Amino acid sequence: MLEFTWPYVFLALPLPLIIYKLFARAPRQDAALYVPFFSALSRLQSDNENMTSGRLLNLVCCTAIWLLVVISSSRPQWLGEPVQLPSTGRDLMLSVDISGSMEAQDMVVGNRQASRIDVVKAVVGDFVERREGDRLGLILFAAHAYIQAPLTFDRQTVGTLLAEAEIGIIEESATAIGDAIGLGVIHLRTRPENSRVLVLLTDGVNNAGAVSPEQAGQLAQTENIKIYTIGIGADQVVQRTFFGARAINPSAELDEAVLTQIAESTGGRYFRARDVNDLVEIYEELDLLETIEQDVQTYRPTRVLFYWPLGAAVIISFLLALFSIPWMSLAGKARLGDSDDDDEAQTANGSKA
Repeated sequence: MLEFTWPYVFLALPLPLIIYKLFARAPRQDAALYVPFFSALSRLQSDNENMTSGRLLNLVCCTAIWLLVVISSSRPQWLGEPVQLPSTGRDLMLSVDISGSMEAQDMVVGNRQASRIDVVKAVVGDFVERREGDRLGLILFAAHAYIQAPLTFDRQTVGTLLAEAEIGIIEESATAIGDAIGLGVIHLRTRPENSRVLVLLTDGVNNAGAVSPEQAGQLAQTENIKIYTIGIGADQVVQRTFFGARAINPSAELDEAVLTQIAESTGGRYFRARDVNDLVEIYEELDLLETIEQDVQTYRPTRVLFYWPLGAAVIISFLLALFSIPWMSLAGKARLGDSDDDDEAQTANGSKA
């Protein structure tokens, strides 16, 4: 459908006619001049009189140029068919820990060791793909928390940003869990009240940031934001040394008590992912989150068209200027100059004789 953004511009259409009627022409003053080559000019004048038939064409072209300029100034645009955005789903913010400890290779995928961050990218990336109808956002945190993707229906972009996240892009020596929760609250609190969900995944303890996890959890509870927390990391890994093999706990620093408290106080749950299967099952369970109806939103793709009438006006103006040049008069003047040269040459030859 064709639409004009500024239709009131069409009020300027009669402006040239109004100016023509209200303002008189400037008086023309002709000065007497003796022209010795009057006969040649008379021939040129007759040629010009033959061009008066083009005045109507000039008027038509000028009218078309003005009309096209006014149409372009009204900014025409073509509106496509309405496209309905998903009307169900949740506003789901994913908060992923990318501190240095996420490089620990205590996960097993297909009989080979894999780092925690690689497993998270694979499992959470698949989770993102399945969340059709949800607005998804992505927060990455280590010593500081940053919003990597605001809430959007573009799941592909969120998945790509998660896959491109690397350990070290944020100072990795600490973990700011409280700041990550607080940043999620800031971006979720303006969304519909029953659709605000934050999923936080970490493998450590809060040891950085301006806000403690408990304070951030209270803020989330006040804003009716449900938080699901996930603690990732194996409970036991056999480490081989020069003195033999010994079992260690690579998740000794995981603060499960705080993560559990935050989740339960906001109506969510705490999950423990000790291996890949646990993590897959957790996100499959999160997939069962109840969807809610939201306001139906539609948009219409818009394509601007103002440059078409503007371009046509420029082309017509160029052609009108081109055809307004008195090519016949110029040719006549050239012939007149040649005849004067011939007369001068004949006079010179006669004087020599």
